[in-house]
Amino acid sequence: MSANAITVPSEPGRNQDVTAAGLARDARRERAFFLSLSLPALILVGVCALVPVLWILRQSFQKTGGEFTLQNYQKMLGSELTWKALLVTLQLSGATLVTVLLLGIPLAFALASAPPRIANRLMVLIMLPLWTSILVRTYGWLVLLRGDGLINRALLESGLVSEPLPLVYNFAGTLIGMVHFMLPLFVLPTYAAMRDIDPNTIRAAASMGAGLWRAFWTVILPLSAGGIASGSIIVFIYTLGFFITPAVLGGGKVSPIAIRMERTLSTFQDWGAASALGVLLLVLVALLAAMIFGAARLLRSARTGS
Repeated sequence: MSANAITVPSEPGRNQDVTAAGLARDARRERAFFLSLSLPALILVGVCALVPVLWILRQSFQKTGGEFTLQNYQKMLGSELTWKALLVTLQLSGATLVTVLLLGIPLAFALASAPPRIANRLMVLIMLPLWTSILVRTYGWLVLLRGDGLINRALLESGLVSEPLPLVYNFAGTLIGMVHFMLPLFVLPTYAAMRDIDPNTIRAAASMGAGLWRAFWTVILPLSAGGIASGSIIVFIYTLGFFITPAVLGGGKVSPIAIRMERTLSTFQDWGAASALGVLLLVLVALLAAMIFGAARLLRSARTGS
């Protein structure tokens, strides 16, 4: 008998191939079968995602009459407003990511450390904002943060401030709304990664003399790095295209690239220039994603090499 053959009881009327090559072939067939089941959904999603992108790409190279031109890109890249919008976009995404990291990691750790019943109830409260429209939530923050809103009124009545704080129609108000929206999306993968950590690992660190903070920094954070990285990518990439929150809470004073596109369409009805801005945003997202995944691959290779 061959060394890579496996002996199993045979079923009547069935010719079984139980060699290593046969098992590998069966595994490939199983993967192909499940892929064929998901193929219609993949085609639908692919068409719905690619067709608008190809249409925007085509529009960005056309004049109003349909003639081919590079003028749209020349006009957008030569405009100072475009570069300011890109800078504001990166600032908003970066500030949102840092704030979500500072709030989300301790929150996910608290959820992972809590008993399952309490953790499930807290998770419902965290996910509750996602059940409400982003427009409703944004206007809710507008009511809370404006000069005569609930927060400023409470601060004035308590004597902590002598005049209303500028909490809305600026960068800070926009950041608050974006963090409120993105925090649950960051907590989910981070909590899942921390929950899967073997408690015996933490007990072993404690038995070696590590306190809570040292165990958190040297054991919990490294083991949950995958979930933290996934949540960070979701937050940063997602916030690059935010429109409603900057439009409402920014009050026209915070203009990321999405606001710039909307104004190009609503004011000038210039589909070509707006499409060129959309392509620039797609290129920015693709470059950032490539940089993130490249850095992650380098870290993995350095870790395995060491």
